[in-house]
Amino acid sequence: MQQDFLYEPICNAAGCQLSVTVLADRDYLREEMCADASSAGFRVLDSCSLEEYAQGPLTALGDLVLVDCSEATADAMALLSRLDMRGGKAGAHLVISTTMGALDSVFGCLSMSAVQILVDPARAERVIAIGRVLALLPNLRLREMGEDDRLMLLRLTEQVGRIAERLELMSPGQRAGGGAFRFESPSPGWRGEEDDHSGSRKRTERVQLPDSSIIRRLIKARQLRAQYFDAGLFADPAWDILLDLAAARSERRRVSVTSLCIAAGVPATTALRWIGQMVDADLLMRVSDPHDRRRAYIALADTTADAMASYLAEVGAAELASV
Repeated sequence: MQQDFLYEPICNAAGCQLSVTVLADRDYLREEMCADASSAGFRVLDSCSLEEYAQGPLTALGDLVLVDCSEATADAMALLSRLDMRGGKAGAHLVISTTMGALDSVFGCLSMSAVQILVDPARAERVIAIGRVLALLPNLRLREMGEDDRLMLLRLTEQVGRIAERLELMSPGQRAGGGAFRFESPSPGWRGEEDDHSGSRKRTERVQLPDSSIIRRLIKARQLRAQYFDAGLFADPAWDILLDLAAARSERRRVSVTSLCIAAGVPATTALRWIGQMVDADLLMRVSDPHDRRRAYIALADTTADAMASYLAEVGAAELASV
């Protein structure tokens, strides 16, 4: 039986209740989204279809914007781009639900705002996304949480915490006094064993990624485990993402976000969460299509590519792949 979570109105530091804009073409879904946002304490500012909102007068944007966009039509993508720009300027949080078929187009429209993209989500996933927004909004005036509230918040944030911890362990260096996940070059005064007496460091040859066929064989070997064991035992989307992008870089091939979600081997919404965390950690980077600004790809950051090349050389990837 589903528990009914009802919260008092959520207000900012000035005492004003936070608002939500709900945009969905399907009536039943729009009603669900309004009900869930209202239950979480938001005031419904606007609730209509995407077309009605796009053709209506320009109105204030809610602190939270819930959008269901199942088809990548030109009008829908234009509206998403507008919402992304307005959300980025106003500090609004966007939660966009879409389909795998429309994912690449939707992803390409969203680069300026704080956004969560959900792929074919269940209602519970939308509720969790609203909970994550509440955890991120600053200067809230909330009632004191009870024990049930605390347990629910712990469950909502547990997965995000695990992602952050695992990414932090992957990073070869952290910036002193700064955030985690930052690659750091040696300081100007650093001297290693290869430095000569004059203080100049000897130039070493840069390690290159192995041929993509070698990396693809490693990926195939990882995937074969699912034929003999429960795939959940080996779920490691971050590593699968890095391997796929390393192979693509070796092939000089661009990788769409949809393709990368498939390569991650986990539900698309989970993969998008990992990709977002890894972009924020500077492990990956978002690359715009020079011929179509509405499209974007994911690639390894140069420092990540160097780290992958060094790792694969260290473990003897070519020898492992030939076994």
